Amino acid sequence: MRWEDFRTSDNVEDRRGEGGGGGGFGFPGGGAGGLGIGTIVILCIIGWVTGINPAILIGGAETVTRQRAPQEQQQQGQPDRRTGAPTDQSGKFAAAILGNTEDVWKQVLPNQTGRQYTPTTMVLYTGGTRSGCGQARAAMGPFYCPLDKKVYLDTTFFKEMEQKFHVKGEFAYAYVIAHEVGHHVQDVLGILPKVQQKQQQVGERESNALSVRVELMADCLAGVWAKNSNDRFNALEPGDIEEAMQAASAIGDDKLQKQSQGYVVPDSFTHGSSAQRMRWFQTGYRSGQTQSCDTFRAAQL
Repeated sequence: MRWEDFRTSDNVEDRRGEGGGGGGFGFPGGGAGGLGIGTIVILCIIGWVTGINPAILIGGAETVTRQRAPQEQQQQGQPDRRTGAPTDQSGKFAAAILGNTEDVWKQVLPNQTGRQYTPTTMVLYTGGTRSGCGQARAAMGPFYCPLDKKVYLDTTFFKEMEQKFHVKGEFAYAYVIAHEVGHHVQDVLGILPKVQQKQQQVGERESNALSVRVELMADCLAGVWAKNSNDRFNALEPGDIEEAMQAASAIGDDKLQKQSQGYVVPDSFTHGSSAQRMRWFQTGYRSGQTQSCDTFRAAQL
């Protein structure tokens, strides 16, 4: 992937070196809502690479919302954070991918949907930090917090992807970042608030099904970004799309459940199967159109 010529984003908040972010690993609301430890582990693995903060998957949007006021208080008195493009290699890569998503979505979103794109901020950290959705820990992996409109990324995840999921390659890493930015696009379009409201009104099975559609849409939007980025910047190299497919396959719910507990429970899926994740990324990449990512009207996922 030819990313070195991308414009690096200034919407980066670098908290690396601040320490562990205070406290141990915990979910908003002080517990896991009665979920068994096996389910919690699965959700954390799922959230590790691919989606919204696992705290949202476990506690629900209502629980996370209750964290906003305490979080705002916790942020007072924190040390000044570095902003702007980092100078280390992993930081420069993340900032360059973020900058490219900004350049692409600022053009694509108004042209295809009539909505103006407001960029997200990427928070780089190591170990742990605070987010508007509660505590962020490295084990949770990259995630998007809709309450503060920020993407959270522990930059050690690049190595973790290779070690835990045997997935490597710059475009595989870029795909994951683009997926999180895809959640922000959903937020800009007003999709996330509607889904979270609906999830509070239905049971667990229906809520999981809604989450799958949200996540597959983010995969598709990552494909839309890749297509338009390549058309405009000629950034992709042979093998790049295969790297994204390998990543999408490795983090499907079915594969993760099989690895962690030895069997698959489709009703508990929150991100989609490996086949679904690959298919929806390809749908976005082939079309380059945001409209092709409407997973909520799709008869078959």
